[in-house]
Amino acid sequence: MAHEGKLPVLTRREFLKGFLQTALGAVAASWLMSADKNKLEAGTAQIPTRILGQTGRRVSLVGFGGEGILRSWGQDRKAIPLIQRALDLGITYFDTAPAYSASQDYYGEVLGERRSQIFLASKTHDRSRQGSLRLLDDSLKRLKTDHLDLWQLHDLRTQEDIDAIFSPEGAIHALEQARREGRVRFLGITGHTHPQILVEAIQRYPFDTILVALNAADRSRLSFIDQVLPVANSQRLGIIGMKVVAKGYLLRPDGVATMQEALGYVLSLPISTAIVGFNTVEELEEVVQLAQAFQPFSQQQQARLERLALPYAEEVNGFKQPA
Repeated sequence: MAHEGKLPVLTRREFLKGFLQTALGAVAASWLMSADKNKLEAGTAQIPTRILGQTGRRVSLVGFGGEGILRSWGQDRKAIPLIQRALDLGITYFDTAPAYSASQDYYGEVLGERRSQIFLASKTHDRSRQGSLRLLDDSLKRLKTDHLDLWQLHDLRTQEDIDAIFSPEGAIHALEQARREGRVRFLGITGHTHPQILVEAIQRYPFDTILVALNAADRSRLSFIDQVLPVANSQRLGIIGMKVVAKGYLLRPDGVATMQEALGYVLSLPISTAIVGFNTVEELEEVVQLAQAFQPFSQQQQARLERLALPYAEEVNGFKQPA
């Protein structure tokens, strides 16, 4: 508790976070500045697709992430129309997790007859077999579906996570059982803290997919681009990118300034799709338009964005293991 009459002591990260609020507020408009504002007509959007590794399934170039409005409670009147709009515009990859507040409930209210149109991915953050199976039961109930297209081990961070997952009563056995039972089709892992933890996991087990943090500031330290992507591609995993703008911290007027630059950088990497968390229909429609118009960036374009992001890379990638 702070002493009465004294100002609280701010950490460097807290100070910089406060300093960045003004800049981030100014850049927030970039969500709406880098694409044509003509309203998209439902059913006319043609989002490019890519094959999700050895699954053989084609998924939309951009996917609907579990962050944003989905990671909330009691926002049905905002979240449900947003999911419906994404379906209408042709997004086919949808992400969720038990840890993402009411996101699974929002999906459950929407999917219904449209369930067959999408690739639905969820996760387990429990490291045990029995705990994970209980989470799966709850997920399927809340999502109102009889199966997941992809079930992932959520947020691998440490060697202890790996040891627990692959122990005799570890979560990997829940994934295998659920696949045998037909309740999940494909198995994956996710992580954003340390690339070598993910490398060890995919070298230890033949997963189908990997969900990994990728953005223009990644190469400054503990690079998932340099350490994870080569291994994942050599094993033909389906690669899903996340943290494309790192909750907005990547977007700055004097750095990576627009969503077009941030998303284009990640989509130019050798991946299958990138998920984005949305708060508004306007944000969703901009990303769909950017995906429709996407052309791969050259190495020179990517290098330029990396240079722009370098001075504030630590703020962008605060989710990584501390230096």
